[in-house]
Amino acid sequence: MNEIYDTVIIGSGPAGLTAAIYNIRSALKTVVIAGDQPGGQLTITTTVDNYPGFPTGIGGTKLMMDTQTQVKNLGGEIKNGLVKSVKPIPNPSLDRAGRFAVELENRETLNTKAVIVATGAGAKWLQIPKEKELIGRGISGCATCDGMFFRNKTVAIVGGGDVACEEAYFLTKFATKVYMIVRRDVLRAQVPQQKLVENNPKIEFIWNSEVIEINPNPSPADAGAPLDKGALNSEKLESIKIKNNKTGEEKILPLDGLFVAIGRIPGTDFVKDLVELKETGQIVTGKNPDYLTMSLVPGIFAAGDCVDDIYRQAIIAAGDGAKAGLDAEKWLRNQ
Repeated sequence: MNEIYDTVIIGSGPAGLTAAIYNIRSALKTVVIAGDQPGGQLTITTTVDNYPGFPTGIGGTKLMMDTQTQVKNLGGEIKNGLVKSVKPIPNPSLDRAGRFAVELENRETLNTKAVIVATGAGAKWLQIPKEKELIGRGISGCATCDGMFFRNKTVAIVGGGDVACEEAYFLTKFATKVYMIVRRDVLRAQVPQQKLVENNPKIEFIWNSEVIEINPNPSPADAGAPLDKGALNSEKLESIKIKNNKTGEEKILPLDGLFVAIGRIPGTDFVKDLVELKETGQIVTGKNPDYLTMSLVPGIFAAGDCVDDIYRQAIIAAGDGAKAGLDAEKWLRNQ
């Protein structure tokens, strides 16, 4: 018979790992399912300098790997892999079968008394060549995270919604020039967000346009120079090609940074038939005053960017994870 976990935590970013730390310290038998990107979105952030306790900043990957080590040192278990589904167990018995069956894509099934979903949300990317390769080297999906690295630089942001306007405004605190590349001839943002960018002398709108090409600086190999260690990873953003979707005109725009703000995709598809989701895909929580991180399904909790569609910060995700861990422990104790 399969062993029974007290909590299965799905996701290994700041929310999931913090929830694990709290559950393990509460003597709950806990396992973290790491997902397809162990450490979450922070692992594609070169430097994190807005997380307390690191006076000179810390690499995103190092921060999350250190946190994973902390979980393991406390006696926690981390499994690699993806979760395929979470299903309630009919007629559950907490001492024999658990309440939920968590099925992994490798067909392994974990029985658990509670589930914490902490699968985060990823930026919706443009899906053009060189985009993913240059994340952290000129391309970003979070101005709040990376804006300060572009002080006195020229940047562009793609998008015309609320987030794009807010991030364009934020970038004007650092960059000398901010282009807003908008697919249509109007902004989709609400009026307060539009007012942030209208008549801002640092912001220039490029209407009816789309990014069709991303151009890095020539690598040493392209330039004919001998390759040295790390040369293959030395490319940085140099320019983009944009196309006017009304006139067909194309032009090259030299840039130091490109920020993509066309939406975010919460990692909640695998529970869409189980819990209530917002229209934007985040899990609905907060309706039970005793367990604010619990979904509408008793025993399923959620934390981090798979719930939060406003702040999108690692420190807030970690705080959410702590709350979910505490809520799960309290709920299990009261069963």
